[in-house]
Amino acid sequence: MDKISRRSLLTAGLGAGLIAAAPSAAVAVSTADDAGLRTYPFALGIASGEPWPDGFVIWTRLAVNPVAEDGLGGMPSRNVAVQWEVAEDAGMRVVVARGVERARIETAHSVHVELRGLRPGREYFYRFRAGKHVSTVGRTLTSPAPHETPAALAMAFASCAQYEHGYFTAYKRLAEDHPDLVLHLGDYLYEYKKGSYVIGGGNPRDHAGPETVTLETYRQRHAQYKSDADLQEAHAIAPWAVVWDDHEVDNNWADDVPENSDAGQLNDTLAHFRQRRSAAFQAYYENMPLRPSSLPAGPDMKIYRRLQWGQLANFHMMDTRQYRDDQLAGDGWQKNVAERLAEDRTITGAEQEQWLLDGFKDSTQHWDILGQQVFFAERDRAAALDVDDVSMDGWDGYAASRRRITQGWVDADVRNAVVLTGDVHRNWANEVKVDYKDPASPVVGTELVCTSITSTGNGTGSNTDPTMAWNPHLKFYNDNRGYVNTKITRDAMTADFRVLDYVTTPGSPVSTKASFAIQDGVPGLVNG
Repeated sequence: MDKISRRSLLTAGLGAGLIAAAPSAAVAVSTADDAGLRTYPFALGIASGEPWPDGFVIWTRLAVNPVAEDGLGGMPSRNVAVQWEVAEDAGMRVVVARGVERARIETAHSVHVELRGLRPGREYFYRFRAGKHVSTVGRTLTSPAPHETPAALAMAFASCAQYEHGYFTAYKRLAEDHPDLVLHLGDYLYEYKKGSYVIGGGNPRDHAGPETVTLETYRQRHAQYKSDADLQEAHAIAPWAVVWDDHEVDNNWADDVPENSDAGQLNDTLAHFRQRRSAAFQAYYENMPLRPSSLPAGPDMKIYRRLQWGQLANFHMMDTRQYRDDQLAGDGWQKNVAERLAEDRTITGAEQEQWLLDGFKDSTQHWDILGQQVFFAERDRAAALDVDDVSMDGWDGYAASRRRITQGWVDADVRNAVVLTGDVHRNWANEVKVDYKDPASPVVGTELVCTSITSTGNGTGSNTDPTMAWNPHLKFYNDNRGYVNTKITRDAMTADFRVLDYVTTPGSPVSTKASFAIQDGVPGLVNG
């Protein structure tokens, strides 16, 4: 698809008149009741997501004071009419759909428009209007028709953006690379109050408000992140598919178990944590370009789902937090925890695991890609053969769960299985086996791990990790901040690890630290 300049994308304006309409009907709309919006209400930007063959979601949330303590962005205490348009061109001259939605108080003045009736495999542009104010223009796409195999897909993925640890330049560079799809694999935001999570040399930015516990504070935190111009640019360039990890709620939470149950901390009893989870899920939905069907029901929100890119790829977007067993041995890195091998332990829950296995069996796509949160391949820090030292929070703490899923794609004859991972704030590229203890066990898949956008600060730039010496399936490591660009074709999936020199000041250049290819039908990594 032809590229457009970022200037034209972000500065295109709205024409004088707007008629609200579904794709096949037209009705008049009045916005006279919104004349009181004297301040620009699109301070949180716009976004799109969930592409399917005939549509997608477009999103915005109105705010005039993003960090208002009540979490409502300084908006008036009433619903606001928001008009929207979708066009075939960045200048918004060839409009193919129009309508009006109410930005409602009960959902923090957020808007989720679920489009249908568009053409598959096409580029579209969209914008919003409230009163006299017009949003920037965003670019989005529909996915190909189910039977089609497009020539290529440019997909980027990222995770772990701690606002306090640096500037979101990586999001800006990602946008400049012009992907057609972005996957965000969790830790979109962090829950800590100012001064709780400090990097060496001090944090260059601070969170507003206390640690996020209530609906008001989660809304405030999302709004502070969304007000970042670099993040807004990344949202405006392509549709996103998002899943959470832990910090969207609470560090290393597991189902109904919080990080701290000590009353001296946050009094996270079971009942209190379920209330906290309800608030976090509600705010997450309000601030993400998700389908209205994803609206949470109290402390429950189904976020695992499958996106298909024609016959080229299945994206199995997973949830490894909401249904998992609690981490063993107090969490963290632990040695010789035999219980981690127990057959009944799960990181996905039985229902999601069966959904994934059924998806493998039904797949006809060239690539089956798991968008998930925590380190998948075995990563043993102990060199001694009679000792294992692994993370209880990653898949190593749920070894049988990992084996069932890996064996599941082998049994289903999945053509190409690729696991995408965030969480660990480092770049890794790994080969996946069913049995890591058997040197003769064949490679059956590949894992690509993206580093953080900012979390833990600039990084050391190191390209070596000592554990690779006795974990030969771990093929690449790097400690910079950044993201991963991929190009997916019928014949190969290539991955470029894009890294920044620094994040504690804005404006870093970006470069490619390493490139790898996965050849069709040949699991494992080839240097690019």
